[in-house]
Amino acid sequence: MASESTSVIIVGGSLVGLSMSLFLAWHGVPTVLVERHTGSSLHPRAIGYTPRTMENLRAVGLEDRIPQAPPGIRLRRITVESLSGKWHDETSWNQQQQQQPQEQPPAKVALPTMPPEVSPCRGAAIAQDRMEPILRERAVELGADLRLGTVLQRFEQDDTGVTAYLCRRSDGSEYTLRAAYMVAADGNRSGVRDALGIERSGRGHIRTVRSVMFRAGPEMEQYLASGISQFNIDQPDFKGFLTTYRDGRWVLFLSDDTEYDEEALHGFIEKALGRTDLPIEIITTGVWEMTASIADRFSLGRVFLAGDAAHALPPNRGGYGANTGIEDAHNLAWKLAAVLSGRSSPSLLDTYDAERRPVALLRHDQIFARPDYQKHAGEGSKPVAVIDDDAMELGQLYRSSAVLGAGPELPAALTPQQWAGQPGTRAPHMWVENKDGQRISTLDLMQPGWVVMTEDARWVDPLQRAGSQLGLAVSCVVVGQDVTVAKEAPNTFSATYGINLNGASLIRPDGYIA
Repeated sequence: MASESTSVIIVGGSLVGLSMSLFLAWHGVPTVLVERHTGSSLHPRAIGYTPRTMENLRAVGLEDRIPQAPPGIRLRRITVESLSGKWHDETSWNQQQQQQPQEQPPAKVALPTMPPEVSPCRGAAIAQDRMEPILRERAVELGADLRLGTVLQRFEQDDTGVTAYLCRRSDGSEYTLRAAYMVAADGNRSGVRDALGIERSGRGHIRTVRSVMFRAGPEMEQYLASGISQFNIDQPDFKGFLTTYRDGRWVLFLSDDTEYDEEALHGFIEKALGRTDLPIEIITTGVWEMTASIADRFSLGRVFLAGDAAHALPPNRGGYGANTGIEDAHNLAWKLAAVLSGRSSPSLLDTYDAERRPVALLRHDQIFARPDYQKHAGEGSKPVAVIDDDAMELGQLYRSSAVLGAGPELPAALTPQQWAGQPGTRAPHMWVENKDGQRISTLDLMQPGWVVMTEDARWVDPLQRAGSQLGLAVSCVVVGQDVTVAKEAPNTFSATYGINLNGASLIRPDGYIA
């Protein structure tokens, strides 16, 4: 049997696996991704990408390839009799005051916007089968080896690495691939997780979901004019959930686990629309398990879990599904790169579980604290306070040996303004101008290496000497010298980063304060 080798094997080629290959390649790590399918799913589930995801994709050069959402957009949901029938209450994701009932689609309204100082990025609303080719292309540009149509049959690990036994679906040929580490991004039903014997906890199975994707012509666009794109269908004899990918495709989720023929599905779509005069084209159907389960550990030996293999969460308006997995990949990539290059000891990899598993657990609990899923929380569940959306998105705290000063007395999440440069949190965004007068974000000065930010130029020489002694490249950005704070910035650099005029902030390769 033929044998090959690489540094990291990635199992699973969907959003998280592709992100893992992309970030590793960006850090210069040889990687091979294996995926049993030859392309993206015909029935994509993910559509919303958060500002933090976009910040990380901006760092690897993808900002211009991914259309960002309009300013102020948020996912809005309403209960309706049907799309063309009576519109009732709008339901809030974060328990804000409910909107008044609507007899018909409301006029377009102004939406609250994320303050411009919080992030340089907006989110993106692009279907998963449109996003994945963008990630594939960039990963290959950076040197990743993507092997679609390749099945992982089994694997073995020892003290020095992992051996994967692979099969090419095209001709049935088999070979082995040896690597120092393996990352399993193979989904909710992860075969790798099962082989490792890792159990899961959490709410567990909620229900089996069946759905139908369809088109119904350009007239459907009128129902999106208000900015609402998610619809709970509530009729005496029919319940469902309707939403759109905003590219002409819509998907109807049914309320029962019954397999229907195309004629019945056509009838359900007409019920949801409240119309029989539209040219309905059924594209495909899907069935999947809605669950909320968190792996009891995110790694074992030299194998790591990421994405749904580590934490399967139900679809939600907070973006806690695919976005959480993409951030897993971002967190793990720089650590693998540091260990493989010899810049860090393998103990750094222990911080992956320490940092990312609490985030998954927090997001699990936040889903069931909010109106969309409160009824599914399960018997005996304890009340959980709802955390601010900006805090959940951009202000979650990492506690691990890779962070100094993030103790157990601190809350799990606060807004970036409240943290003000707290170690263990994402470094704050500020608009600054470089020496060429170009307006950039402080985040653009970070990643993929270590960065020290300060207003005191006396840090430069000691940092260069320390970096040379440690064999570690550390950049030093002197605010007021290398860049200047933009006039529209609401606070000074020292106030935003929580340091005095002589202080400095050490930023990790993932953009978090050490």
